[in-house]
Amino acid sequence: MSNYPGQKARALIERDLSVVSTSYPRAYPFAMDHGKGSEVWDVDGNRFLDFAAGIAVTSTGHSHPKVVKAIQEQAEKFIHISSDFYHEKWIELSEKLAATAPFEEDARVFLTNSGTEAVEAAIKLARHHTGRSGFIGFLGGFHGRTMGALAFTASKPKYKRGFGPLMGGVVHAPFPDPYRPILASRKGEDYGETVVRYIEEEIMQKVMPADEIAGILLEPIQGEGGYVVPPAGFFPALRKLCDKYSILLIADEVQAGMGRTGKWWSIENFGVEPDILTSAKGIASGVPLGAMISRKSIMTWATGTHGNTYGGNPIACAAACATIDLIQESFMQNAAEVGEYTLDALEEIAARHPSIGDIRGIGLMIGIDFVKDKATREKNGALRDRVSDLAFERGLITLGCGDSVIRVSPPLNITKAEIDEGLKIFEEAVTVAERE
Repeated sequence: MSNYPGQKARALIERDLSVVSTSYPRAYPFAMDHGKGSEVWDVDGNRFLDFAAGIAVTSTGHSHPKVVKAIQEQAEKFIHISSDFYHEKWIELSEKLAATAPFEEDARVFLTNSGTEAVEAAIKLARHHTGRSGFIGFLGGFHGRTMGALAFTASKPKYKRGFGPLMGGVVHAPFPDPYRPILASRKGEDYGETVVRYIEEEIMQKVMPADEIAGILLEPIQGEGGYVVPPAGFFPALRKLCDKYSILLIADEVQAGMGRTGKWWSIENFGVEPDILTSAKGIASGVPLGAMISRKSIMTWATGTHGNTYGGNPIACAAACATIDLIQESFMQNAAEVGEYTLDALEEIAARHPSIGDIRGIGLMIGIDFVKDKATREKNGALRDRVSDLAFERGLITLGCGDSVIRVSPPLNITKAEIDEGLKIFEEAVTVAERE
């Protein structure tokens, strides 16, 4: 790209460096000016295709007219009233979310400002309801950076370095990664079943008694950890284990939920019901909002037990109501169809490139895993980073995850033509990186 980064972008980045916290990681020097659908433009007028959607956030695309209108109409009425009072959009959104809940029982909803807050609420509710304090999380999991959620996060050591001691009572199990398994399976055993057996035989027998475990918290499809999809046997075995010991199954759907996998919630792809789920990211098309949804019989905490000032923020609720309507009308179906199309196209690309070891995902939550050798499956993070940079220089926004994965998580209304355009750029970047 001839104008990369341009003069205006360089000036903005210079200003940013002098005042914004140094803790923010920046993928590359992209300074956004505006966006429409799956296209974005930087401040110097360069156009990009967006395969990242603000970390799977802009589910309805950038500035969808219906979402913009909902925000504008609500802003003209009132912007804030606090969670001490009632308003219709809060109730309407909660009704919509409860209707999507992936369990037969009626649901209740607690609204937050972010995914990590939704996870904190789920942790507190699980302890409050069960009277137990322990939890099981998973290696590779990402649940946020606040102190309770951070105790579960296990995708990168830098997230925890210098912040201990964290909330106690969390033990981690290996996530069932079928591409890189680390436990030995018995004959005829699905690798997901192997992991559940490890939890029961090793963790519960040697580390944390089952009757002290309040919940098992996990992403049904790992996000930050590498877009890892568990094998078919995992969730049925895990649900059975939770039922056996009266443990709550908590699905962190912050990245994988809201129609991204072609279903409202990614756990629906595995045929089991959770007890609690958390949502954020794609819930309001970019307006900060999160939700913790639970079975009605679990959310029995007393008035004042948990709350927040901005809970049910009217502008966020209006954006979320419009977002849910759009996803329900067509975007969830589009995610399923275009996702399948994208997976097929990526499999063809992978066959032509020795550096691509694995293509995995459901719907528009797809991971491309780069390796040094297809036989050994050794990760190649350096090549992944180079591909991402080369794609950006050619007009494609991507983001990495895990140690060696590029994620494909575009807006849910992306077209096949836009996918084709993006994958052409992507393959060119891979070709150049491999030659280098």
